[in-house]
Amino acid sequence: MTTLTIDPQRLKTLRKARKMGRPKLAKLVGMTERQITKLETAAAGPATAMAEPAADRLAAALHIPTLVLTGELALIEEDLQQVQSTCTSGCCG
Repeated sequence: MTTLTIDPQRLKTLRKARKMGRPKLAKLVGMTERQITKLETAAAGPATAMAEPAADRLAAALHIPTLVLTGELALIEEDLQQVQSTCTSGCCG
């Protein structure tokens, strides 16, 4: 299985820019809130290795390319703006 190294600070920055709480992100990607917290904290180190499918799910939930999470692609202004919800059922607020 391929692993990718994500930047914890970048993950946190993107999540906050998208105005998404840890519980919601965790639910979207099939992780626990505690796992998201560990990924974002300094205790995780300067970079965190994770399975490529999990990194892909994080990136999809944040509406960014996976390589932005790894730092291989630079953050652009669009990455730091809130995504407009396309939900029509009203469940997403």
